[in-house]
Amino acid sequence: MTSDDVPIGRRVARWRVRRSMTQQMLADRLRRSKSWVDKVERGVRALDRYSVIQELAHVLRVDPEVLLGEQRPTAAGPPDGVDDIRAALARYDIPQAPAQTMEEVRRHVGYAWLTYQHAHYGQLVRVLPGLLDAAQGARSAEVLVQVYRITSSLLVKLGEADLAWLAADRAMAAAGDDPILAATAAISIAQALRASNRDRLALAATLTAANRILPPTPNPTPSRPGDHEVDRPYGDQTARQPHDHGGEGRGWSAGERAVGGTLLVQAALAAAGCGDARRADELTDRAAGVATNLRGYDDTHRTGFGPIAVDLARVLSAEQRGDADEALHRHLTVVRREAWRRLPAEYRGAYLVDVARAYLQVGDLRGAARALVDADSVAPAEVRCRPLARTVIAEIARANPAPAGVARLATLVGLTR
Repeated sequence: MTSDDVPIGRRVARWRVRRSMTQQMLADRLRRSKSWVDKVERGVRALDRYSVIQELAHVLRVDPEVLLGEQRPTAAGPPDGVDDIRAALARYDIPQAPAQTMEEVRRHVGYAWLTYQHAHYGQLVRVLPGLLDAAQGARSAEVLVQVYRITSSLLVKLGEADLAWLAADRAMAAAGDDPILAATAAISIAQALRASNRDRLALAATLTAANRILPPTPNPTPSRPGDHEVDRPYGDQTARQPHDHGGEGRGWSAGERAVGGTLLVQAALAAAGCGDARRADELTDRAAGVATNLRGYDDTHRTGFGPIAVDLARVLSAEQRGDADEALHRHLTVVRREAWRRLPAEYRGAYLVDVARAYLQVGDLRGAARALVDADSVAPAEVRCRPLARTVIAEIARANPAPAGVARLATLVGLTR
């Protein structure tokens, strides 16, 4: 049995013993019960929250990667297996997958999310075809939406934007009349549309979805014919009762606000991609209001949303509209925060690749190289597997001489100067 095959609970038990801790000692340091620790170690309770794994890793004095399994060397180039995902999406019958209980399927879905958050894309490509079949057999809208979202997110990373759009559309169809599931699916739709350079469509989709689940803001911006307001789409006359900005009036849950806030961030980035800086700033400001008082463990829908996500969106929005000086000024501030270090590897790696593009805008090749090397150290697959990163590497590598770190990456991904 390889390290990746060992259940995470067993790895927790091993490291607890290595640290000479009893289950009660570990429970006390985590401020949880001994029963909770025992269930985790026996695999009865799933560890499918990144924040909880981070907390365990901190107490056990190991890297979260260790609890998730030893990281294998990341091969360069997009991983094989996309065709298998395409084939799984092309099946319209209910596949004859091995019978699994709903608990087992949910556990596999949780593990797939963690695999994505840690940017183990090669491993996820191998897992997803079977997970898509299992989700179809489970006949659960929530499970189906989650699996389609994971699939869409991965395909965006691998440069398969149109296939990602298909998976996101499947998520929306599976969501049915559930407004929150539909909103989470809209996040994936926006990401796929933005990856296809369809920013106006992404802006319309995100605003429509956000306005269905978030409370209206006071004094909304007047609508413009054929356009969308910051707070609701033009022509949407759905009656709603007034609520405060935080969404407490009807009991908006933290998870719902995280979904709504993520939609606003995606809308802001889409607006920036359309060249509408004012709209992008307004949407980011609204997202910042939603993020107030949200905590990492409120993220029940795997959005990664919070104040730090809004700060990063401001950087990316500035970079998209060509204001690299503002983007880099904000970047140097945000990466010093503790919240930055607590973000998943995938989030940090993808962000750093975008920051490298901002450095290129101002002609700072060494800064761009540092950002890429940092991204490679955080999430190698973000740099070595993504077509977008290859483009950035190629541009930096054309310098003579190329920065040492980027020259190494260029060699790894098969680029020559």
